[in-house]
Amino acid sequence: MAAPKKGRSASAQSRPGRALVLILIAIAALTGGMFASGHTTPRLGIDLAGGTSITLTAKNEPGQPNAINKTNMDTAVDIMNRRVNGLGVSEAEVQTQGSDNIIVNIPKGTNSKQAREQVGTTAKLYFRPVLTTEVSGADKSATPSPSTSSGSKATDKATDKATASPSSSSSSSVTPSATATSQGRAVTDALKADSSPSAGSSASSSPTPTPSGSVDPATAKLQAAYTALDCSNKADRATAGDGAKPADPTVACGQNGSGQWQKYVLGPAEVAGTDIKKAGAVFDTQSAAGWKVTMDFTSGGSKKFAAITGKLAQQQPPQNQFAIVLDGEVVSDPSVAQSLSGSAEISGSFTQTEAQDLANMLKYGALPLSFKESSVTTVTAALGGEQLHAGLIAGAIGLALVILYLVIYYRGLSAIAIASLLVSAVLTYVLMALLGPAIGFALNLPAVCGAIVAIGITADSFIVFFERIRDEIREGRTLRPAVERAWPRARRTILVSDFVSFLAAAVLFIVTVGKVQGFAFTLGLTTVLDVVVVFFFTKPLMTLLARKKFFASGHPWSGLDPKRLGAKPPLRRTRRASAPVDTKEA
Repeated sequence: MAAPKKGRSASAQSRPGRALVLILIAIAALTGGMFASGHTTPRLGIDLAGGTSITLTAKNEPGQPNAINKTNMDTAVDIMNRRVNGLGVSEAEVQTQGSDNIIVNIPKGTNSKQAREQVGTTAKLYFRPVLTTEVSGADKSATPSPSTSSGSKATDKATDKATASPSSSSSSSVTPSATATSQGRAVTDALKADSSPSAGSSASSSPTPTPSGSVDPATAKLQAAYTALDCSNKADRATAGDGAKPADPTVACGQNGSGQWQKYVLGPAEVAGTDIKKAGAVFDTQSAAGWKVTMDFTSGGSKKFAAITGKLAQQQPPQNQFAIVLDGEVVSDPSVAQSLSGSAEISGSFTQTEAQDLANMLKYGALPLSFKESSVTTVTAALGGEQLHAGLIAGAIGLALVILYLVIYYRGLSAIAIASLLVSAVLTYVLMALLGPAIGFALNLPAVCGAIVAIGITADSFIVFFERIRDEIREGRTLRPAVERAWPRARRTILVSDFVSFLAAAVLFIVTVGKVQGFAFTLGLTTVLDVVVVFFFTKPLMTLLARKKFFASGHPWSGLDPKRLGAKPPLRRTRRASAPVDTKEA
């Protein structure tokens, strides 16, 4: 039984080179990936690299004078933070200031324009039926025919794969030469057609003409707004539909597939963004649509969506269309041929970033308040640079002291420890550089502190292994069997120690926010790397060097001199000497 075990042990000991080759290949691949990606340095946080500071001021919603309160402000901060800092390591900071301001700090290297859109966009999404629509303002002259093209940028699908057919044209009776009177009549007629009750809105939610034939004030106001609306004018687009409640008809603007601006009269909201369970950006390989945003509805949202699409399928164009309205702007207006439920898609000329940003906003929910940018300033990194310089000096001093201790106490073994520290440093640097573009990781001052603390954790693993080897030599064993017998006990101790460190880092990462998460993330990352380096570099290297005469013979400068360690006589010689004594006594 002992012979096979010995053979397996010898086989395992004879192949330490494989582990060394494996880790060297991994280092080469990661380094090559770092240079190929063009990100050869870690992305720095705002305290080290500077960045942009944005001040957002909350605005009171019409009819909600007390909307600006601590609860809504805290909710807005939480949503903004998740939008720009989903994994907690991108170093974007979101915090309140006073009763109605939110400060957003974005580190240098982040797309500040994209981040400003992420935090400033309210992301209130509604699905509204289209009552009437036409090409607006200056874009009318570019319209090739009297009928206005809707150019829907979205399609919607049911769980049974049925899809809503995108409309090719809008059947609004309004022509490019329509007068204000005909536009008002179109609005009135559309409101009459939409005055019947529908799922998600009451019969009284849409204003209707009075019995005498005169137009009630709400409809007259809507007529006037629609007539005056020029969607080719940026100022008109910004104010279109301001103050409209979800249960009321409204006007809105949106671009059609030809890039022309259209204006709409929309019915009451039938489905809201809160009815969306999840959203994601996917690339459509089945069509030329490119990137699109997919949405899955909640159980209640699916029922509402089925009800409104079932009603619209019975209407004539353009009233068989529904508009997907994001923050007051129509992003798509597909037509409906049958009742749909389950999920929906928003497609169009999205880039990957635009699709991901929209999905991100829909996934994390709408802000409870609307905000305006009060100021945008540039933050310098002068103070952070000084602190980083001081931190690096402290780290260099600590590293020098560790190396000095290893050289004095472990002598030749210190070469193994120093080589392992270098491998760990290279892996840490390369991974930090790659994690910047991958997950938005930014290196801040606390993260630098975490990397410095990791030097001690890594050195501690080497010391445990070396001391176990020395213990075996003190028992009278030669170096090669001492290394193999010491490894299982040292391995258990190293794994337990690193597990405790990693658990502490994980708990710290979960229960904290802001810069402390950078410290916890770096500490956890370096702890995992410590295990990798010890298993795939330190142990195999020690096994190879144990075969060299310098270490195997116990040279005084090897750090493994049996005399200096107070080794006992060899175990086998002791057993042979005691055997005759036991025989005579017997």
